[in-house]
Amino acid sequence: MGYVMCHAACFACNRPFMFNPHRVPSVRHEGERQPVCRECVEIANPIREKNGLPPIAIHPDAYEPLNEEEL
Repeated sequence: MGYVMCHAACFACNRPFMFNPHRVPSVRHEGERQPVCRECVEIANPIREKNGLPPIAIHPDAYEPLNEEEL
């Protein structure tokens, strides 16, 4: 059994981070999903709530390895 992690730059802050590609919060940019790191989601959520929008839910496995059997 093995595990898979994606590695990319956060769309919001451009810092590299690792994530589960099926669970990571993302935004659409030019039709493609772009991953967002935990820190940026945590910064954005209070602003979203202040503006009457629901917070972005972070899945518990969003930043954990993906079991290769789930591919």
